[in-house]
Amino acid sequence: MSQAQALQLIGRGADEILKREELQQRLQAGRPLRVKAGFDPTAPDLHIGHTVLLNKMRQFQDLGHQVIFLIGDFTGMIGDPTGKNVTRKPLTREDVQANARTYEEQVFKVLDRDRTEVRFNSEWFGKMAAADMIRLAGQHTVARMLERDDFARRYAAQQPIAIHEFLYPLVQGYDSVALKADLELGGTDQKFNLLMGRSLQEHYGQAPQVVLTMPLLEGLDGVNKMSKSLGNYIGINEPAIDMVTKTMKIGDALMWRWIDLLSFDIGVDQARSLRAEVESGALNPRDVKLRLARELATRFHDAAQADAAIAGWHAVVRGQGDTSLLPLQDVIVPAEGLRIGALLTAAGVTPSNSEAGRKLKERAVKVDGAVVEDPQLQFQPGFEGLLQVGKRNFARVRLLAG
Repeated sequence: MSQAQALQLIGRGADEILKREELQQRLQAGRPLRVKAGFDPTAPDLHIGHTVLLNKMRQFQDLGHQVIFLIGDFTGMIGDPTGKNVTRKPLTREDVQANARTYEEQVFKVLDRDRTEVRFNSEWFGKMAAADMIRLAGQHTVARMLERDDFARRYAAQQPIAIHEFLYPLVQGYDSVALKADLELGGTDQKFNLLMGRSLQEHYGQAPQVVLTMPLLEGLDGVNKMSKSLGNYIGINEPAIDMVTKTMKIGDALMWRWIDLLSFDIGVDQARSLRAEVESGALNPRDVKLRLARELATRFHDAAQADAAIAGWHAVVRGQGDTSLLPLQDVIVPAEGLRIGALLTAAGVTPSNSEAGRKLKERAVKVDGAVVEDPQLQFQPGFEGLLQVGKRNFARVRLLAG
């Protein structure tokens, strides 16, 4: 791959490359770059929004560079204040270590294990004395910290900012010093912290790292950042059928952004060509979405499970095929059974009983392909069948007595 092609791949989907000329110079030197991205293990499971950075790391690996997956087991106990309007509750070391173990298991669904350096920042911070941390804190002023948007907003609103929150950007920046990073990846919300790494590297006599920021992936709603708390996410450990059905729900406009940030199979030029076909009416956007759904399900599971999930989706949504291909979901119900509205919610095909009631009135609910309108309809333990709300929400369930 030529340098121009490498730069195109590196820049694909990126929001900003700070000091692009430095990146070009380092690529021209022909030395593999040390490319770092840090992840605080604040939750045990990753979703595909997290993989935006992992995908970019994999692209650097494919270009022959050394990637460093940094687990912030030390910073995780501080708590990243980015975007927060209240002080985060620090995690215990036990919580951080448990989450870190699951991170290691999950990231190699994207990264090449043999070409990934996994590090923990407790390696260097665990050895630091209090005096060392004070010297580090002396490298920045309170005024400079208050230039950060989130700190500035909280200060102006007279919301408390704990002293240890000011340490977080310094600690993250020092990670780049400890690892001698040539380039650091992060979300757009991490720009201040990433630039801190440049500043500290210069202070310690190192060449400052290039900073590459990636956008925050919008979730299924197409509006908000993908988040477990908002329920607009796809977990990378979710069943293949869930990955397929959720991907098929995203809007057509969001589909192109997901392709740009998540797809390895659909290159820049092909994405442009596909988009032109869709806009001209020559190609149904559903077919492009199915291709993306298959790629994601294959990446995080395998080709056989992805094919079965696609077939299951076709069986329900398009009435083509055998719905028994869908995975069977066990739902615990009382011995006396459960009414249809509560069952739809328990199975996850409606967000609430009230929404289930509305869908029943709209004649949008089916059980084994037959429209159901009666909200009093009761289902007993032992029932097994397909629940469907609209075209895109469905689950094959088996009821067990609780």
